[in-house]
Amino acid sequence: MSVEHGNVDPQERRKFDHLAASWWDPEGESRPLHEINPARLRFVQERCRLTDARAIDVGCGGGILSEALAAAGARVTGLDIAERALAVARLHLHESELSVDYQCMTAEAFAAASPGQADLVTCMELLEHVPDPAAVVSACAGMLKAGGDLFLSTLNRTPAAFALAIVGAEHIARLVPRGTHRYDRFIRPSELSAWLRAAGLEVCEITGLHYNPISRSAALGGSVGVNYLLHARKPERSELR
Repeated sequence: MSVEHGNVDPQERRKFDHLAASWWDPEGESRPLHEINPARLRFVQERCRLTDARAIDVGCGGGILSEALAAAGARVTGLDIAERALAVARLHLHESELSVDYQCMTAEAFAAASPGQADLVTCMELLEHVPDPAAVVSACAGMLKAGGDLFLSTLNRTPAAFALAIVGAEHIARLVPRGTHRYDRFIRPSELSAWLRAAGLEVCEITGLHYNPISRSAALGGSVGVNYLLHARKPERSELR
């Protein structure tokens, strides 16, 4: 599956290519990603072993989470279809002196080429930007070894999420560019859980992710009404039917 004909929205790809030049600027348009990344990494670290683990970061963009996983000891492959963002990610490795294998490829294509090889897969802030998020979930499941862990984050389809993520973040506070999100692509936890079960995974935990632009930090726990993180696991072989 090529990036031209796969599960790709060309308009979404252009959005993220546009962000490429400022991806690693903590005061730029990607500032919220920098500020929520410690919470995202902590959610992963507290639920699986990263040292020498094979990790796939789906929708890696400029590599903020990919580099954090690599710094924590994982062997990371970053996947994205935004070529300019990947170019920035590769360039930043010269500054960070970390090792990440960045590939311009869809999740579906990678899963078909390298099935059942990952100890963990992360897919953060991507599902709400693709035409067929269930297909990405299935591909992520296909990448995992038995007993492997999948970590997802996305936005819930609620009035609160519309008010905060679109009206507040895009139009009032201007934390992210206008048009970053589409409300009709937000995903309820029940929908995401159903896709995971259909892909053969077990849902382990769902928790809220709360970003505070004043303190410039994020916290985990509580309501899942806006942003949320989900941990799922592929059953061990002895449990598979």
